[in-house]
Amino acid sequence: MCYNYCQHCLMAGMSMAKKVCSPRSKPEQRHYNMSRIRSNNTKIEVRLRKALWHRGIRYRINYSALPGKPDIAITKYKIAIFCDGEFWHGKDWKIKRQRINSNRDYWLPKIEKNIFRDSEVDKQLFALGWRVLRFWGTDIQKNLEDCVSDVQDAILESIVQSCEVRTDTYETAFEFSGKEFDC
Repeated sequence: MCYNYCQHCLMAGMSMAKKVCSPRSKPEQRHYNMSRIRSNNTKIEVRLRKALWHRGIRYRINYSALPGKPDIAITKYKIAIFCDGEFWHGKDWKIKRQRINSNRDYWLPKIEKNIFRDSEVDKQLFALGWRVLRFWGTDIQKNLEDCVSDVQDAILESIVQSCEVRTDTYETAFEFSGKEFDC
């Protein structure tokens, strides 16, 4: 049993007593452990989704019609939410990249490519008029209410923005007709 925080367990986000893993484990065992890492319906994703659902916020999960396939997409307000793992998406990357000792030639480019891809996806979504929220796994675990509050704030901003656009449209329409109208 791996009772120490070995590098492979940390990378996979596994708790220390649940998995059999050690730096000297066989490649087959390591492959098995790494293959059990989920890409959808992770604990942090499900936790945030449940909290949003209980607040009456409806969404689509893993919405493939958008670039990057957001974990949660609130289509009504054009909000894309990503629940990112700290290791895979490079939280505090300048500090943590120094801690990776094994297989650096593989992990460093892989994580840097993930970071670059995340920024490209953000740009694409902004160009489509979507607002992007990214939450780290630890933020969701420790500060779930703050994350939900951030989503609610984004919804409110979207509503206010759409009202301003409508008001501008109405004012322009009434300016052309020669009438004054106060929205």
